[in-house]
Amino acid sequence: MSKVRITKQFTFEMSHALFGYDGKCKNIHGHTYHLDVCVIGLPIFDESNVKYGMVVDFGDLKKIVKSEIVDVLDHCLMLNKNTPHRKMADFLEAENHYIVRVDYQPTTENMIIDFASKIQSKLPEGVSLHSLKLRETQSSFAEWFASDQG
Repeated sequence: MSKVRITKQFTFEMSHALFGYDGKCKNIHGHTYHLDVCVIGLPIFDESNVKYGMVVDFGDLKKIVKSEIVDVLDHCLMLNKNTPHRKMADFLEAENHYIVRVDYQPTTENMIIDFASKIQSKLPEGVSLHSLKLRETQSSFAEWFASDQG
């Protein structure tokens, strides 16, 4: 039996700021992020299984990524917990704005590492995360491959 890779694409809107950065991205700004999630596994061989022939149901993969990533981050402002923007974030939250605080600098590189960990932990048995691609702009993206990990 051959392993097969399947990919599902997602889009979400998010803003962030890179504290301590020496360029424009130190300011709060937003992006339309595009996330490609590629998993690998053997298609289900059991003809009595309703998922017969699938590595994983695209709908099941969608539920995982939406609940772990997209629904959590769509239209939020992501800030490092230690940012000098803390007071502003507190004020915005008090005014019912959606702030997500993380313990890392919210770069595309760090976000994709976080996403990989969250998605991997929810995949069904026999299905592995193969790769992620997170596009911050049309010409700028980060990639994560399982084969590159320790």
